[in-house]
Amino acid sequence: MYEGDVLAGNWRRPGKGKIPQVPAEPDLVVEDADSGFCGAVVSCDKEAVTLEDRFGKRRLFPLAPAAFLLEGQVVTLVRPTAATGAPRRSASGSIAVEGLRARVARESRIYVEGVHDAALVERIWGHDLRVEGVVVEYLEGVDDLPAIVAEFGPAPGRRLGVLVDHLVPGSKESRIAAQVTSPHVLVVGHPYVDVWQAVKPSVLGIPAWPDVPRGLPWKEGVIAALGWGVEPADAWRRILGAVSTYTDLEPDLLGRVEELIDFVTEAT
Repeated sequence: MYEGDVLAGNWRRPGKGKIPQVPAEPDLVVEDADSGFCGAVVSCDKEAVTLEDRFGKRRLFPLAPAAFLLEGQVVTLVRPTAATGAPRRSASGSIAVEGLRARVARESRIYVEGVHDAALVERIWGHDLRVEGVVVEYLEGVDDLPAIVAEFGPAPGRRLGVLVDHLVPGSKESRIAAQVTSPHVLVVGHPYVDVWQAVKPSVLGIPAWPDVPRGLPWKEGVIAALGWGVEPADAWRRILGAVSTYTDLEPDLLGRVEELIDFVTEAT
């Protein structure tokens, strides 16, 4: 509870110098004074700030004077200035290596199921993978995973990490993954039917990913339910184009990819 009514009186036009200006740094939690929407700063440009609430819903607000509350106090949010000497962050949140030249590729690899998985991993972890010299390849499904692993020939210093869609107890994918037992191979997965679902719905301006009845192609079912009226390739371009940072993805995917990168780069 705030002491008194923070909006009482002419709060939009207070005496000079009474409203502090606060940089809209990422993760700063504020409340929009007009609507009551409370959330953390996701992004900010010269005209507006995007807030995300605890349910993952995002809203855009103009950077108007005295338009926000910070810990119950009226503030004016301003665009943050770049800190001199502050390290730049990559899309995955890691410290970016300036003037990076990709190192010679390791023998170890990361395999993902399809081209969409590979594109999403590249979008967020591409910088990190080039720093580490890790190549990502896609399998076009995991039905032949045991044979693919055998052909790869995992060994000390030649590790293989595999990211699998819909890796949940009792699924076909879980039964296939269980057949891979090499200590130099790590198979992990996320619970989603398709990697599209690993993108937070709020990033695309939808409340949730639609439920698609069994027996219907999942991607086509999603497109029809959302009323997009496009081909899957065009839908994927829309989805991928909305992703710019790790905060746009679900934790179930983030943790698994980080786990794979650690595994294939670990000294043996």
